[in-house]
Amino acid sequence: MAFVELIYMQLHLYELALLVNIDVTAFMSDRPDTKLPHPSPSVVKAWVRLMRTQQIVLAAIEQDLKMADLPPLGWYDVLLEVGRAEDGRLRPYEIERRTLLAQHNLSRLLDRMEKAGLVRREVFSEDGRGRWVIITEAGRAMQARMWNVYAAAIQRHLGNKLDDAQADQLAGLLAVLMHKS
Repeated sequence: MAFVELIYMQLHLYELALLVNIDVTAFMSDRPDTKLPHPSPSVVKAWVRLMRTQQIVLAAIEQDLKMADLPPLGWYDVLLEVGRAEDGRLRPYEIERRTLLAQHNLSRLLDRMEKAGLVRREVFSEDGRGRWVIITEAGRAMQARMWNVYAAAIQRHLGNKLDDAQADQLAGLLAVLMHKS
């Protein structure tokens, strides 16, 4: 069984256990004898809902992009970050940091985007080994087209369900989770 499938199965079992008030934290550890602190049922419920919501909303947005005959959301993220950068260019490791894409996935994605004419690569003149990734005019146009669909999807899947005060509250709570401990 793949690691991700195992995690989702464990989350599902944990959520079911919460429904019937069973403490299953000991069963979710490879070393049940370890005396590590366990999350409270409320924290586990928040985690499960966060993960499921992220998965559901991203899948819906990906479907919206696909129905509009547009590339996947990862392409938008790269185009946005490169387009925002000074001179419309970034080194691949900078894109990696800004988008959270793994290096091996990013390399293949950049190959596809370059083939589609959305970005181009140039040698980094200061060391001759590295490369710049530069957004093209076609890339800027694609990002704009994708944003029209993406913005409508964000509104439909989030904005229509939360008022601005709730959205601000959610953003504040998520900001707390983003701080490194």
